[in-house]
Amino acid sequence: MGAFTIGHMNRLPLTRRSQILGMLAEGSSLRSASRLADVSINTVTKLLVDVGAACEQYQDKVLRNLKCKRIQCDEIWSFVYAKAKNVPESMAGAFGVGDVWTWVAIDADSKLVPSWAVGRRDGFTAQAFIHDLADRLATRVQLTTDGHKVYLEAVEGAFGSEIDYAMLVKLYEGDSGKQAPAERRYSPAVCTGAREQRIAGNPDPAHVSTSYVERQNLTMRMSMRRFTRLTNAFSKKVDNHKAMIALHYMHYNFARIHKTLRVTPAMEAGVTDHVWSLEEIARLGN
Repeated sequence: MGAFTIGHMNRLPLTRRSQILGMLAEGSSLRSASRLADVSINTVTKLLVDVGAACEQYQDKVLRNLKCKRIQCDEIWSFVYAKAKNVPESMAGAFGVGDVWTWVAIDADSKLVPSWAVGRRDGFTAQAFIHDLADRLATRVQLTTDGHKVYLEAVEGAFGSEIDYAMLVKLYEGDSGKQAPAERRYSPAVCTGAREQRIAGNPDPAHVSTSYVERQNLTMRMSMRRFTRLTNAFSKKVDNHKAMIALHYMHYNFARIHKTLRVTPAMEAGVTDHVWSLEEIARLGN
């Protein structure tokens, strides 16, 4: 049987669309999903972009008025098109070429990811990310971030004094006052300690942690081929990169049962009352 082409997208059966989305959500590359589902690479790409945009819009709408108590935030590095050192001079400085960072927030109790942002590792992206997070929360929270200084102004601007906020600054073996760039740490460095720093309010020292969000970052690297280090499976276009991240969090929040909770994060957070099927996610793109 010949592979479906992009012109057959509207006639691609729901079961086939669900199959492709399932493979992408479990870490397959676009080309491997194309081969296994016997569809063209263009069909897989268009399906990803369409459903990814729908997943982003749906979560933007429903992840509101959340009664979270403890939030952890972190950033994860990846690259698009080429590594920064290999970006052509004519494209240097353009967003979506070279280093791209995904900023992630996670609820330590429900394990829900209520907010994420794709951008640079700078103050502008930090402010957009933290403001978006603040807009989704219904109650005062305790927040823990790493020691990235751009969080200071972003958190103050979004929350003011209505937050209990601490930074957790980790110290690594071999640090000489300066941490190595995150993208150069291909193997985890040996953590020799951590320094807690109260920034605002009265954060409970027992819950000053970034463990859950760091584990979520590992889940991203395991579940999205384009986040794997030392590989050629990187994103070629930033729009595809964003679409895959939106699909990943739709699947993680709504369709994937958390091993400890025994329900999905969205169910634990009271956002939905059932485990979503891949067919339901596929229908979002209609």
